[in-house]
Amino acid sequence: MTTTVLIADDQPLMRSALRTCLDAEADLTVVGEAVDGADAVRQAQRLRPDVVVMDIRMPGLDGLAATREIAAGTDVRVIILTTFDLDDYVYGALRAGASGFLVKDTEPAELIHGVRVVARGDALIAPSITRRLIAEFTARAAHPDPGPRLRALTGREREVMALVAAGLSNDEIAARLVLSPATAKTHVSRIMTKTGVRDRAQLVILAYESGLTVPGWLAGS
Repeated sequence: MTTTVLIADDQPLMRSALRTCLDAEADLTVVGEAVDGADAVRQAQRLRPDVVVMDIRMPGLDGLAATREIAAGTDVRVIILTTFDLDDYVYGALRAGASGFLVKDTEPAELIHGVRVVARGDALIAPSITRRLIAEFTARAAHPDPGPRLRALTGREREVMALVAAGLSNDEIAARLVLSPATAKTHVSRIMTKTGVRDRAQLVILAYESGLTVPGWLAGS
């Protein structure tokens, strides 16, 4: 199955380099190039690619605002690709609905892998980023509230969700809870359905903001 990709970057040289990198893969096809955020939104709505590789800093509508519009109006997944790896960009990208975050000095193989990961519905967030950056920002919430979405979960589902938020894969969750990988995957799918989130990245945000997971809990468990 071919994964379709839209590239959004205001630099022609960067768009060309990304297209060359991705189109060289038999299972990846670049279907469009956007020159700014507004163009990215229009093309994402028209072309409905599987993944958008999105720069943050672009003239007019920036990458975060464009990601927010795309995530709200389509099921297209977005990888933020930027030269800036600042904490607030990571958090802002995930809050906007991005499914992944990479910096522009990423190796081509890592970008290719990232597109494939995000296309299949997983989050492209390294455990180090998940634990350090997301925890740092969401820990600032003064009054976390589980809300109705978390109250609908079973005890086991809350446990699984907390492990997802800690950056564990389905196989790692299965090993930790002595489950089969298929059962762990089923739990994750049911949690996303019950909470109404689009992917694991949004599940991470919800877990921290609701107070289900607190910074550093896994390291001490």
